[in-house]
Amino acid sequence: MKSFTKTIEDFNCAHCGAVVHGNGYTNHCPECLWSRHVDNNPGDRAAVCGGMMRPANITMDGDRFVITHICEKCGKEKRQRCADNDNMDEIIKITANNKFIFG
Repeated sequence: MKSFTKTIEDFNCAHCGAVVHGNGYTNHCPECLWSRHVDNNPGDRAAVCGGMMRPANITMDGDRFVITHICEKCGKEKRQRCADNDNMDEIIKITANNKFIFG
């Protein structure tokens, strides 16, 4: 797998319309947690799919939340750590919908 490519770019969320200011590691909207299938390898912007990636599940990795996104167009699954500015209400909503158990 190719290494990470830091790509700094701002975007308007295609799901909720929020204006997102990227920092080079941003891969999803911090408001609604949705993403787009734009990368084959992190940051490369080489995917041709372009489908919307639904935040389907939240798990824990150490002390960080991790979002599992599923592309609604092609079914690709990708995992991404939550960012410090992610909407905690949305994280809680997703975990509640998936009956996540904090341990």
